[in-house]
Amino acid sequence: MTPEDKSIILSLPHAPGKSPVGTPGDILRHFECSDGRKLGLTLLHEALENRDADEVELSMIVCSLFGGYDSEHLQVLLQLADADFHQQHESVVRLLGDLRSSAAVDVLERSTQRAPEYLVDDGAELARKATYALGKIPGPEAEAALTRLSDSDEEVIRRTARKLLARRKNE
Repeated sequence: MTPEDKSIILSLPHAPGKSPVGTPGDILRHFECSDGRKLGLTLLHEALENRDADEVELSMIVCSLFGGYDSEHLQVLLQLADADFHQQHESVVRLLGDLRSSAAVDVLERSTQRAPEYLVDDGAELARKATYALGKIPGPEAEAALTRLSDSDEEVIRRTARKLLARRKNE
């Protein structure tokens, strides 16, 4: 991403209280693109390839602006969940849960054991969010992962996994 690319994305109203300068149409014109969803996905892939934390964050803004995430985003999100060069792990695990794909089970379970250095809480919130994301995924793979996590030494993981397993039994 060029500095101009970054500037046009940052001109959007993506934060509460921030006055918009740019519009979604400005983004599409700048990138000479007519499909914002494809643009966001392309930018995410480029951010991953470039291993650029700022590009990941800006690409996620573009994805959210143009309709969010779908199954086409799954593979890049799986790779980002395991990548160590950015600071969007909590957002990535939430999105993986929203996609409800059994393909995300392993990476979400691994995410409960991660503690990226930038997190001030030693990864507790990431672990909790990853466990909740597993709870959104139907099927035996996710249930097996939750069962394993229900025996975790970490209280927040154990408690959350048990709560989600109980919820599944009541559904």
